[in-house]
Amino acid sequence: MLQAKGITKSYGPLAVLKGVDISIEKGEIVSIVGSSGAGKSTLLHILGSLDTPDAGTIMMNDIAVHSLKGRKLANFRNKNIGFVFQFHHLLPEFNAIENVCIPGWIAGRSKKQVRDEAAKLLDLLGLGHRLENKPNEMSGGEQQRVAVARALINNPSIVFADEPTGNLDSANAEALHHLFLELRNTLQQTFLIVTHNEELAAMSDRTIHMRDGRIVK
Repeated sequence: MLQAKGITKSYGPLAVLKGVDISIEKGEIVSIVGSSGAGKSTLLHILGSLDTPDAGTIMMNDIAVHSLKGRKLANFRNKNIGFVFQFHHLLPEFNAIENVCIPGWIAGRSKKQVRDEAAKLLDLLGLGHRLENKPNEMSGGEQQRVAVARALINNPSIVFADEPTGNLDSANAEALHHLFLELRNTLQQTFLIVTHNEELAAMSDRTIHMRDGRIVK
């Protein structure tokens, strides 16, 4: 479903990625682990089209993502890719259901249909009672689950998660791990996760190790 070959990236004289090949099948949960500075987040951002490689190709569902530009790239990203970051990045002036709806509304979908789907997702994630709450009225774990629902609202081909449990306590981190597994089992959702959390990596179908800008295992 996702295949990248020969991905390189440098920032000035610093070579961050040195020819990375990676492939991911639909319905897989894949974790990328490695020490700080190994290139994990840079790779995730490039695969998610948030950054561009200096060289290499990225194919997703037989579409050459690396060749898309401007509005075409933005539309592709909105409809095919979900993101979950260490910090939830919820918009504080909007409540939970509105935060989840925003990517669907940006895609030009029916406001009512998107809102109905958002309510179902939040209920699935155990937040059916929090639809009207704003981020500052929710716990950290609840806010991160809202962010997961937002990532799922457009039924993306893949969700990229960058240290998704890094800002959570152990109980909420474990709950998020099991949530990813449940979403894979119920929705066949694909995840690529950058993490330092050994328990999350152990629960994945496959773990990729990076060191000094290369995949080593």
